[in-house]
Amino acid sequence: MTGSPRAHIAMFSIAAHGHVNPSLDVIRELVVRGHRVSYAIPASFAGKVAATGAEPVIYTSTLPTEEDPEAWGAELIDNLEPFLDDAVQALPRLAAAFAGDEPDLVLHDITSYPARVLAHRWGVPAVALWPNLVPWEGYEKEVGEPMTAELKRTGRGRAYYDRFAAWLAGNGLGHLSSDDFVARPRRGLVLIPEALQPNADRVDHGVFTFVGACQGDRADQGEWQRPAGAEKVLLVSLGSSFTKQPAFYRECVAAFGGLPGWHVVLQIGAHVDPAELGDVPANVEVHPWVPQLAVLKRADAFITHAGAGGSQEGLATGTPMVAVPQAVDQFGNADMLQALGVARHVPMEEADAATLREAVLALVGDPEVAARSARLRERMAKEGGTLRAADLIEAELPG
Repeated sequence: MTGSPRAHIAMFSIAAHGHVNPSLDVIRELVVRGHRVSYAIPASFAGKVAATGAEPVIYTSTLPTEEDPEAWGAELIDNLEPFLDDAVQALPRLAAAFAGDEPDLVLHDITSYPARVLAHRWGVPAVALWPNLVPWEGYEKEVGEPMTAELKRTGRGRAYYDRFAAWLAGNGLGHLSSDDFVARPRRGLVLIPEALQPNADRVDHGVFTFVGACQGDRADQGEWQRPAGAEKVLLVSLGSSFTKQPAFYRECVAAFGGLPGWHVVLQIGAHVDPAELGDVPANVEVHPWVPQLAVLKRADAFITHAGAGGSQEGLATGTPMVAVPQAVDQFGNADMLQALGVARHVPMEEADAATLREAVLALVGDPEVAARSARLRERMAKEGGTLRAADLIEAELPG
């Protein structure tokens, strides 16, 4: 397009694939429509952002990175404090970066606390691009309060909530509790299919709109071709964060290595040496990273950690899944996929070669699984994806 950009939109996110990747095709579409998009992101993701046509606005984050997932600690408070700490230090820097060039609308990931504060300060609408399940009516009583009750009785927990409340009050948002600030956005576009949402009938659809997967063609990630002679293809991937699992990968090799007619694409991440897998049969290709969507379009089965991205890509391609969750929302996703009848939830401690092989072969051999997968794929396609998300964002622009 030529001429002046129609609006200035600012997006805010953190340096994590599961939070950046779902937004990229939406950002690309907004740029194509003529909007100027500034995307606040740590430097490690600047290249990905720039490829969409948006302008990266680099800020320094104190959050642990995906290269060191153990740095998040083992307790709930260990997972909460870093986001507040990062927000406190990043807010003045982000405010300065946009001084004199304030946007007409703010888009933000659920983890980007400064974004909602800045939208309030600037007097512009804020829209959350929500990459995983959302709270339903009753969520606080059923899930939130039981999960945090013990924490709120500890000195460290009380200090955290007091500090969060003071930060919100100091930024003109004292009417919000920290829980509402994080989990109850002004407006949310949910970048997962509604089929993955627990209690979808109790979600406030006046706030949250499910637009489904916004995947794009992912051509920039490269292609993958099914080898000649491969009757069935299996993709194994634990995503980008919790990938240091050499024993699990060895079980996958034992389960499918040399299995007649099967070809295996095994993604092991950056923290496992292929030598740790031992002798790998010729029908197994091993990579630190693969173009996942390209493989899934040609795959017959998918062993996944059931992250939001992998789960919806499996649904979008109609690929039966064996879900081996590792952390956070993945356990709930695994249960939802199993309840939909298109996956088997196998806990990590039970994921030996025999169990994995039996689960995959049973799913692939069941015509009812194939029929359910096809119906879900069609249902997802009707949610609108990228184009609907961009339409809804434009509808939020002032004037």
